[in-house]
Amino acid sequence: MTAPEPVPASVPAPPVPVPVPASVAAYPAKPRPGDRVAVLSPSAALPGLFPHPYELGLRRLREEFGLEPVEYPGTRKLGATAEERAADLHAAFADPGIKAVIATIGGEDQITVLPHLDRELIRANPKPFFGYSDNTNLLLLLRNLGIVSYHGCSVMVQLGRGGALHPATAESLRAALLGSGAYELRPSAEVGDVELPWTEPDLLAGEPVMEPGEGWTWHNADQVVDAPGWGGNLEILAWMAMADREIGPVEQYAGQVLFLETSEEMPRADEVYRILRNLGERGLLRQFPALLMARAKSWSFEQMLEPAAKVEYRKAQRAAVLRALAEYAPQTMAVFDVDFGHTDPQQILPCGGRIRVDGPARRITVWY
Repeated sequence: MTAPEPVPASVPAPPVPVPVPASVAAYPAKPRPGDRVAVLSPSAALPGLFPHPYELGLRRLREEFGLEPVEYPGTRKLGATAEERAADLHAAFADPGIKAVIATIGGEDQITVLPHLDRELIRANPKPFFGYSDNTNLLLLLRNLGIVSYHGCSVMVQLGRGGALHPATAESLRAALLGSGAYELRPSAEVGDVELPWTEPDLLAGEPVMEPGEGWTWHNADQVVDAPGWGGNLEILAWMAMADREIGPVEQYAGQVLFLETSEEMPRADEVYRILRNLGERGLLRQFPALLMARAKSWSFEQMLEPAAKVEYRKAQRAAVLRALAEYAPQTMAVFDVDFGHTDPQQILPCGGRIRVDGPARRITVWY
């Protein structure tokens, strides 16, 4: 097993373009400044409980991205049923005046919404969808419908960030939401996962605590993989596998790029290993010649780890992933601590879209 190798936060010039893989899903048309975009709560309707970061996120959509957010009946409705949330999604996708759909936040029960969704309605009205965490459910449903979706961005967290959007987040989101074509991911010089309390709105004027970035860590970096991306939040993928939702025969993922992140619940390293072990037993892990593993969230209000403990938590998770790869996918190239998922800054990954992982050059390029 090749020892992981850290890479500094500087990256050379963009790569030479190569032909697009034939199996990439279709990219929906992007909104333009002035367009209307749906703002939905397919999981938890936390805007109804914490209006301050939500309203801040709406304002930034208007002022910094030039888009007009449109709310739906369940967006702020705490306890909205799965049927009500599905109805909001149907209304947003069916409306030709809505040019994109953005989740307000994640949650833990979006899996109950999937059986109520009209897949043909959504397939006939493809739109860019942005979300992560529990929104892995919708991302993979859209991927199965042949529609590229976007792993990243929530109104309350990234757009509602205290002080300002992180510049790296804003750049990636602008490219993914309003643009198209190649975008090179870069390790951030500063990173963070310590949150500001939403119950104290005055704190939203301040910047979150950040710390120096340590760059990416590469493993088996002796190949180039250029293929569609597939994945999401690891815990949600485990639930989807148990419920037999949106994960097809493993052979259909052969050659693709797997991307995984873990949530603010901060699963223990042994739990991360067990989930990956079980996906390996299913034959899934070995299908992917490349894995992008997000920088693990290592602080929450339930687990306020000190800096040294945060480092140890991330190190233990990396070791758990490497253990699973050694047992089930020893040839897979992996990149650790990529800035997506539950981290700040957050960069967007295209689910079903093209991702190029260039091991020898230590570069990652995505296509929006």
